[in-house]
Formats: sequence, C-alpha cells, structure tokens
Amino acid sequence: MDLSNTALVNNAGSSPAGSVQASAQIFVLRKAMDIQAQGALELLNSVPPPPALASSGSLGTRLNVYA
Repeated sequence: MDLSNTALVNNAGSSPAGSVQASAQIFVLRKAMDIQAQGALELLNSVPPPPALASSGSLGTRLNVYA
C-alpha cells in the first residue's frame, strides 16, 4: 500500500491533529463495516433454497418439514 497517495496522508499536514485522528478512525470504521457487510452477503448467498413442496401424492403437498 502506497501511503503517499492516500487522502489521510495528504490532509495530515494541513489539518489539526484531532481532525486527522478522527478521519483515520472513520476511515478504519468504514473499511471494517465494508468487510463485515461483504462477509454477511457471502454467508446469505451460501444458504441453499428450501426444498419445494411435493406437487402430487398424499404426503408433502401441504406442509414442508425438513431438518
């Protein structure tokens, strides 16, 4: 990662110390939330769809129970 091109480094010289620290914390928080959202989406996409009800016969046409 090239730190000379990041917005945080560019703003470090012109901003007070408190705002640079707050910007860094928000940047890290957003990155963590993006990674967490991506992981949650991958988990949701990995869940298989529930099996369909039977279309004929006397069993499995009204209630679908599976373990």
